[in-house]
Formats: sequence, C-alpha cells, structure tokens
Amino acid sequence: MLINLFKLKHWHLLAVLFLFLLSNAAQAQTISVQGKWRFKIDANDEGLKAKWFNIVLPETINLPGSMNENFKGEDITLKTKWTGSIYDSSYFYNPSLAKYRQANNIKIPFWLTPNKYYTGAAWYQKDIQIPTDWNGKRMVLSLEYPHSETRVWIDDVEIGSQYTFVVAQNFELPANLKPGKHTITLQIDNRIKAINVGQDSHSLTDHTQGNWNGVVGKMFIQAGSPIYFEDIQVYPDLKRKVAKVKIQLKAGQNISSTGNITLSATSFNTKEIINVKALTKAYSITNGNGSLEIELPMGGKIVTWDEFDPALYRLRASLVSKDGKKDERQVQFGMREFKAVGRSFHVNGRPVFLRGTANNCEFPLTGYPSMDVESWLRIFKISKAHGLNHMRFHSWCPPEAAFIAADLIGFYLQPEGPSWANHGTSIGNGKPIDQFIYDETNRMTKNYGNYASFCMMAYGNEPSGRQVEYLTKFNDYWKAKDSRRLYTGASVGGSWPVIPNNEFMVRAGARGLDWGRKPESISTYAKQISQFTVPFVAHEMGQYCVYPNFKEIKKYTGAYKAKNFELFEEDLKDHNMGDQAESFLMASGKLQALCYKNEIEKALRTPNYNGYQLLSLNDYPGQGTALIGVLDAFWDEKGYITAKEFKRFSNSTVPLIEVPKFVYTSDENFEPKIEIAHWGKAPIDAKITARLIDETGKVVFTFKWGPRTLPVGEITQIGSLKYSSNPITKSRKLKLEVAIDGTEFANDWDFWFFPPSLPEVKTDVYYTTDLDDKARAVLNSGGKVFLNAAGKVIKGKEVVQTFLPVFWNTSWFKMRPPHTLGFVVDPKNPAFAEFPTSYHSDMQWWEIVNRTQVMNLEDFPKGFKPIVQPIDTWFLNRRLAMIFEAKVGNGKLIVSSANLSSDLKGMPSAQQLYYSLQKYMVSDQFNPKFNVDFNVVKDIFETPSKQKFETFTKDSPDELKPKPNSN
Repeated sequence: MLINLFKLKHWHLLAVLFLFLLSNAAQAQTISVQGKWRFKIDANDEGLKAKWFNIVLPETINLPGSMNENFKGEDITLKTKWTGSIYDSSYFYNPSLAKYRQANNIKIPFWLTPNKYYTGAAWYQKDIQIPTDWNGKRMVLSLEYPHSETRVWIDDVEIGSQYTFVVAQNFELPANLKPGKHTITLQIDNRIKAINVGQDSHSLTDHTQGNWNGVVGKMFIQAGSPIYFEDIQVYPDLKRKVAKVKIQLKAGQNISSTGNITLSATSFNTKEIINVKALTKAYSITNGNGSLEIELPMGGKIVTWDEFDPALYRLRASLVSKDGKKDERQVQFGMREFKAVGRSFHVNGRPVFLRGTANNCEFPLTGYPSMDVESWLRIFKISKAHGLNHMRFHSWCPPEAAFIAADLIGFYLQPEGPSWANHGTSIGNGKPIDQFIYDETNRMTKNYGNYASFCMMAYGNEPSGRQVEYLTKFNDYWKAKDSRRLYTGASVGGSWPVIPNNEFMVRAGARGLDWGRKPESISTYAKQISQFTVPFVAHEMGQYCVYPNFKEIKKYTGAYKAKNFELFEEDLKDHNMGDQAESFLMASGKLQALCYKNEIEKALRTPNYNGYQLLSLNDYPGQGTALIGVLDAFWDEKGYITAKEFKRFSNSTVPLIEVPKFVYTSDENFEPKIEIAHWGKAPIDAKITARLIDETGKVVFTFKWGPRTLPVGEITQIGSLKYSSNPITKSRKLKLEVAIDGTEFANDWDFWFFPPSLPEVKTDVYYTTDLDDKARAVLNSGGKVFLNAAGKVIKGKEVVQTFLPVFWNTSWFKMRPPHTLGFVVDPKNPAFAEFPTSYHSDMQWWEIVNRTQVMNLEDFPKGFKPIVQPIDTWFLNRRLAMIFEAKVGNGKLIVSSANLSSDLKGMPSAQQLYYSLQKYMVSDQFNPKFNVDFNVVKDIFETPSKQKFETFTKDSPDELKPKPNSN
C-alpha cells in the first residue's frame, strides 16, 4: 500500500500487486494448514490417556472454523449447560411458552441459538509435509485464534500448550524435525477451568460470540532464520521528530551472534510519500537473547495520524549476522500522541471528544470475530458514517485485522483484557485470573502496541473483588511500562469504586435523561463529573430498547439462528397483534432515536465532558436479547433513522440549542439560545443560519450570524433568536434547523405551538371519571361517553409507562420499569385532526404519556386496535391501550387512561388533545368499528390482568445488586 487507497483509486491495482508480491515472498517459506482436518470430540476426557495424538482421528472438520459451523457438537435441549448467566429463568416454567420447550421446537429467548453446542476438549489432526530446504531453519506453527486452550503435538511429541483470548498462538517446532511427512494434533478445550475470566465476559460468553471450539483466522507453518526479531516496538516522539525503536532479538539453541540491523521507514495512506533515511546499528546476542534501542530520525517533515488524517508509516527492520543469516520484519505505526491534558483528551496536541460505541463481539453469521481487514473496515466506516470516532471492546480484544483497519480509517480504539471478573470470579483475591490479566494485556501490547489506533486500555469490565488495590497497581504497572496509550483500571457502572490513579474515567453516573421532568435542553452532567480531574467518558450510554425487527430473521443463514426473534414473533401473533410488528418497530425506533439524540446533545453541551461510549450502535443479541441499537446485529439500518440523520447530532461539530421546553402556547416567548460544540480538525470561521420550517417544508423564519470563530475543543455561544407565532387559532409544529453554511454540520429540533385558549365545544358527550350507572344508561340510550380513567386502571396496573422506553431489556433486569416502548397512533385518524402528531412518541406527548397508566385489553375482541396503543415489552406482548373507542350497548365510548379534560392548566398538549377528541366525538366521523360489552370495559377497572410476569431466579445482574465491596 503506497498511497491512500480510499482517495486515489487509480493506485488500487498497484497496491494489490505490491501486497501480492510480498505475500508470495512469504509463501515461499510458509505452509498453509487450512483446509480439511481429522477430528474427534473428547466429551469424556479420555483422549490424553488414550494418546489420541497417536491414532488417526475418525471424523473430519474444516478449519479455519468452529465446531458449531461444522455442525459438530450436541443438539440444543433444555438441559444444555450454557456458559453465560441466565437471570430470568421464567422461560423454563412459563405455561404460555411450553410449546417452545418441546424437543422439536426449542426456542430460547436469552440469546441467539447455535446450530450445535459443545464445551470441553476436542481433537484436530492434520498431516503436513516439511520441505527438505527447511533443514536448519526455525519453524513455527501459527494459529491466529484458537478458542481457547490449545495443546499441540508433532507426531507423538508434545511441543507446547497455550491459553489466550487475545493473540495468535505460536508453537515452535523441534529444531531436529526431519523433512518429510509429519502429523500435527491439536487438543482444544473451551471450558472455564482454573483461570476464570467470568462466564459473561465477551471473550467467551453465549451472550455474544458464543463459547465456541475451533480455530479461525490465519493458520500456517513458517520457516525462518534461527536468528530473528522477537519483538519490535515503536515509540513516536512528535516533539523531537524521532521514532524510538525497541528491539528484542532471539537466537535458537541459546547461541550468540553479532551483526547489523538496518531500519528504514516509508509513509503510506498519504497523498505524498515520505521516505525516512535508513539507519544501521550493530547488534549483539548472548546466550540466545539480545536487545537494543535505536532512535530513528523521521526527517524534517513528518505526517501524523488521527481521525482526520490517518497517515501511517511502514518500518522495515533488516538483520544480517556476520555469518550471513538474515531476518526481516515490517511494522506498521503512526506518529501519534494520545494524552490526557488536565480534564481533556489531546491527540497530537489537539483536543478530541470521543464519540464511541461498545463493540460486544456480535458476529451472528459465525459466532466468532471477523478475522479479515475488509470486514472491520466496513464496521468502522459505518461507525464513522454515524459520526463516531471511537470504539470500546467490552471485555475482549479484537484480532489484528481490527487494528489494521482502524489505523487505515482513523479510529480510536479501547481494547480490554478478556474479562468481566464477576459472576463466579473476582480480581485481587489471589486467584489465577490476577496474573492472567497481566499476561493477556502484555500479549496485547506486544502484538498490537505499534498500531496508532490502540489509544486506550482497561483490564476489562465491572469487576468484583479487591478491585481498588488490584487496579491501582495495574495502572501503575502500565503507566511505567508503555506511555503510548492511556489506562483506566476498568470500564464500570456508577456504583463501582473510583480507581484513584486512572488516567481517564469510563463510568456511568453521568448519563441518562431526566424525563420524569419536562424535557429541556439546558441541563448538563457537570455536577456528576465535578469530582474528576481526568478526562471523563460515559460508560455504556443509552441502552434504549426498540421492538424486534422480525424481517431480520432471514439474515441468520450461518452458525446461529434467531430463535429468540422467532419466539417473540409467534408470541405477538398469539396475542393477535402479528400485523403490527412493523409499526411497533418503527414507532419504538423513532422514540429510541429521540432519546439518543437528546442524551448525546446533553453530553456535548457539558463542560469538561470528554466522550461517550454507547451500548451500543448495533444490537446486542444476548442478555435476554437487548435491542438497543439503531443498527441490527449485522450493522445494517433498521429503517427509522439513517446514518446521515444520526450524524447531525453525533459529529465532530454539532449545533446545539438551549430551550426550557419543546411545547409552547403562542403567547409565550420562544427564544432558543444557539451554541456549537466544535471538536474538528481546525478552528472554523463559521457563518450560521437558523431556520424555522413548517410541516409543508415552508421556511417561516430565518436568522443569521457570523462569521464567528469556532475554536477546537470548545462550546461556542452564538446567540439567541426570537420568534413569535402569536396569534394562532390552530396548533402547529415547526422545525428549527441550525446549520453552518457551506458545511455538512447541521442539526434540528421539533417544537409545538398551541393556542393559549380553546373555544368551547358544544357537545352532548357525558364526561365522567367513573364508568358509573349514568354512563351505562347514556350508552344504553345511544349516547356518547368520554371516560377519563386516569388512576383507575386495575387490569394493566402492573405495566409501568414513562416517556422513556425499556432500558436494556425487561428480562435481564427482571421487569424493572419502564415496561413500554412508546406507542403507535394513526396520524390520519380524525381523532387527531386538531392535534399535530406523527405515528410515534414525540415531545408534545410527554405531559400526556409520562407516568400515565395503561390498560390491558386482554379480553377485547380479536383485531381490536386502540386510538393510542402503548407498545409492550416483547417478552410479554400484552395488548395495551391508553386511549380507545368502542361501541358499547347502543352508544359510543372513548376511554382514556391519560388525564384529559378542558381544565388542565399548564398542560397545553393535554388540553389540545382533549379538544381534538371532543371535536371528533361530535362529528359524523365518530363511528367506532368494534362492539365491546359494557362489563368487559368495566372489568379493566375491577380485575387484575390474567397474564403476569414471574421470575424463578434469585440471582440478578450487577446493576440490581448492592454496591460491590471495594475491598
């Protein structure tokens, strides 16, 4: 790769040819061991004693691949011994789910269902041919990603064992191995044994990639010089324009050697190629080991790496010993400094705001991470298209391909040790995991430490144990050893103890929306982060659920099937709402997007707030099925928000507003304050335009500022605009758009304006707050009744509705409220002729919806649809209503569990909706479709729901447990 492949496409052919020649040179000394292997499952742990490395294994399997992909293992049953935690065991007992527990119809709701499942030892075997010209060379078997503990035999000689989740496993073959035919035998064991990183760690849990057995990625035997580069680490020094290169050398059989090493470097992924002058230094190896440090001057002109200009260098290191032995290594690196300066992150001296997402190791086609660069480029490109520049890897470390791709595209990474040391394990208590974390993070930095994108690191996720003592020492160790990145002990929730020497904080506590109060855009998280003196990044921001997208089911054509989605879809049909799945998805999606927009904007307007990590941009298929992404598990859009729309409020530069509310009466002052958060490449001399646009697309008001200088790393106050819509007699919705002229940077918000007073509606409707005898008499006589049932609901009382949607999911959190996902309405329904609404929740509904009871219509006629229908959690799929109409007796009835009347001071939305319903009830269009018996309606206020949620598990997720002991 000699040039930026993304920008100058005519160089693509040259780059591919260059890589082909390099790979051919490597292949001259390489034997691939991919393909068909012999295979046998060792469920009874008899293979070692029986010396299976000495027999011909009877089955076959294709590698790279997993047992699951090859349909090896056990069928899924109710007795399958899963690795991950199951906190909601109601699936095993709930009578309504009995049909999904049948042997021929097992459908589990906890996570995706693998074709086959197996934990234990399995044996893999392949014959190889060692060339005659390899005599005297060092030979290494390299397996990029076995999962997880591997023992290796050549013929009947065991040559080693390794256990790691983070790097390739390399096994040196015996030096006296003769040319000709030999047999490689692997024993791979994916059980949790003495080293327990945590059964829910994303490095191995069923909740994400799955606890698979096999080998993926590159698989080969390579022959090379017996004198070789063991390790090369490059430490950029931008101020001095040098690269300090630390080299570890090895020589087989503990021999000694002297000679020369030559270093040179060439830039790539840049418009202009920069060649760094070569430098030669002498080396010395004694008793098989040697080391040296070389400062390589990078020249007067250097190119630096960041999200805007991901310039890279390729270092070439050549070794020539005095007796003619040679070795060569190429190392990719960037001239990059990622520092904490006070409470801010700085990249190459410029402030940066981390707009990130957690990667939870969701790869639904394979069940293991993608091992190729192109797949990771796709993930990072999609993330960048949504305005993001950062990715955290929750309790796992991605393969080398991810670092290569992130380097190429300019993306900041926070890989973690492969541990969520909770749920059966802990740190700091003298368990084997304590040393394993150091071993794994050392392997990570040795193999991936040169990649410019490797900017941050943590031990892993939310531990238990003596964590303060352990993680403080962990931070000290890494800060002293490697200054190329920043360290935080762990990524944690808000109740975890603070590790005092963190270089940055990844914590909850300063996230979420306080929509128990009227939505606004003034409040910040300043108070919640005031105690910290280092950069703060929000941990697992968002987690707003959306209804399942059942169209996604057909995508699961690989090693996993979405049986959980199938269960939820069938259950929705069983509740007579199968035809509403798409509307539930779209309406809940719009609410989810509204929540993400407001939370991200709140973070951006908070001084000294330095980033957020969503959990996550795409769905998480485990932990009860957590549909919290605006993208599905395949990183595809779901249809309710595009990348371009999301990027408007999640970008390097984002216009913001300050308003105390989003709903006004026309006699109130509407004076939004405009500000811009700018974290771009350089200051901008900006001209800013604000427009108010009505629902027809007509611009009704324009205001301009500028030019204004927007410094990097600051929130710049632009000014206020004043607009009056008074007088109006009909409610209206206006969109405020603020844009920086001539750029992509723009953002928008919707506002609603209602008349300050409404005319009286002459009506014969009987308004009541109780379905009393008079209401029954009116209905029997053919009259009309409006029932304000606020606070009176019994059937549905257990369903908690707020304006916010379900958090994470109601299964994992054991039905922690809220339980709903917004609502659906038909905006064309004449009931809303005087009330502007779309088909989903929006700000004008807040005062109507928040903390309002919902009604469970479990006994209503099949096909009955309310006027306003809250969307239930997909684990229960109850048919809910907030407003419905029906023919009852000879009359017509509207029932509202929301408090609606003409006498609601300070609640213009509720007043306006009631007015619209009144006008509807006196019109000829008021003609309910369904007949419902009076007693069925009355039963809503007398009898509890038949369908109830019960859990049979005493354990609970961390967030519901008492605060962990810091000792």
